[in-house]
Amino acid sequence: MCVLALAWRAHPRWRLVLAGNRDELHARPADPLARWAEAEHVIAGRDRLSGGTWLGVSEQGRLAVVTNLRGFGGPRTDAPSRGLLLSDMLRGEGDFTDPTDAELARFSPFNLIRVIGGAATFWTNQPEPQRQDLSPGVYGLSNGQLDEPWPKTVRLKTILSDWLANSDDPDVLMNGLHEDRLEQEGVVPAEPSDAPWEPRVSPIFIRNPQYGTRCSTLVMIDAQGRGLITERRFDASGTATGQTRLEFAFVV
Repeated sequence: MCVLALAWRAHPRWRLVLAGNRDELHARPADPLARWAEAEHVIAGRDRLSGGTWLGVSEQGRLAVVTNLRGFGGPRTDAPSRGLLLSDMLRGEGDFTDPTDAELARFSPFNLIRVIGGAATFWTNQPEPQRQDLSPGVYGLSNGQLDEPWPKTVRLKTILSDWLANSDDPDVLMNGLHEDRLEQEGVVPAEPSDAPWEPRVSPIFIRNPQYGTRCSTLVMIDAQGRGLITERRFDASGTATGQTRLEFAFVV
């Protein structure tokens, strides 16, 4: 994911609401949101190159989402896939189910939010591995530090906060993820992008024939553990090509 907003225990009805966009090369193949055949409790899209994912939930009471982290060099060719880190966390098995700090340092720079039952944690591995428990509140994350006030991050947090106060319609949030105007608030990222053709200050939704928003994802889990995950997919022109919406039960 390249921008997301998370409401964690910030509303009497909603235990968790996450809204985010995945920005990626359009040429990189991916499978749409679905239950995984080898682990049906996992619901996520899948990167066909690495076999991992960028965001997913497990009916065993887990959620994980990852973003690249700029300013510490590009992806390392000798590093394991960040998507496989998420895959192991969601499945609850594998080498990286509960990684040590030394194992986190092996990966290319990343940010990660993991939820297990009643606890949410922010992880990063640069400038050194760090873990931060999240208190109830609304958080924003892109390719910088947690809550770093990049324009699109600030704007998406505002959209989510307004939705919590005024709406319960998932389509309102999904449409907010499609906002493609440039915001003037916040600060300019220190680095333009891992992809040189992305604008220096990018909107929430990026239209670009090579690298842009591939999908928008919304996760909603209420206080009783009833969950809904929605993924809307886009082509290189920014046109919606399909949508998947699945209900699930989240063990608290």
